[in-house]
Amino acid sequence: MRAIWTGAIGFGLVNIPVKLFSAVQASELDLDMLDKKDHSNIKFKRVNEKTGKEVAWENIVRGYNLDGHYVVLTEEDFQKVRPEKNKIINITEFVDETEIDTMYYENPYYLAPEKNGVKAYNLLRDALEETGKVGLGTYVLRNKESICLIKPHENILVLNKIRFGEEIRDTSELEVKETKSNPAELKMAIALINQLSGEFDISHFKDTYSTELMKLIRLKAKGKKIEKPTLRVVHSRSQDLMEQLKASLGKKEKGGGRRKTAS
Repeated sequence: MRAIWTGAIGFGLVNIPVKLFSAVQASELDLDMLDKKDHSNIKFKRVNEKTGKEVAWENIVRGYNLDGHYVVLTEEDFQKVRPEKNKIINITEFVDETEIDTMYYENPYYLAPEKNGVKAYNLLRDALEETGKVGLGTYVLRNKESICLIKPHENILVLNKIRFGEEIRDTSELEVKETKSNPAELKMAIALINQLSGEFDISHFKDTYSTELMKLIRLKAKGKKIEKPTLRVVHSRSQDLMEQLKASLGKKEKGGGRRKTAS
């Protein structure tokens, strides 16, 4: 793995030198855009809007439109704004992870210690394990400040990037009509939830869409005809909700699906 950031975790007066690595990789297929006429690959160019000419990377700068005029920013300018934030993940408090709404979660990263930070790194990891807490702090990556939580995962520390409160849109923008649930339907829905309940296991979920898409690609490559499947309508307003719930419960009782974990 290639590190995407190097710096340190600020833990009280202790600085732990670390490297940051992406913890995820895409599971979807990498599809190219092609010209419909001859299947030539589509390329994107960085073009000057006035001259129409392509601009080389080394001649591209970044700027902010302030009152109709661009203020150009250099790499030095980014470093001058709170330079410590560009190199330190500063843990300011510790909380129970269950207190953090999953709405705030964004991207996970692995943290690995530099050679001179192994002892302090392991100490922080072990202390988080013992207390059941996660560290909350801030850091800057690619010129954007983010909140993060740091927690132990197996024998390493994981940094989860989380969003600022102001980044979550207000639900008042949505118009959802309030209705009171029918007690019998509610009881049936709870029974269905309990029936499908169990311990979380991520291995239950696979990216089957990409797998099926790859099968289709291979069949098309062989010139085989592919029939379009009929979409099964799951919910219909004309059907009785209670009957749908009963049918769902009955289907599970006949076998298949996720089993409830015995306590």
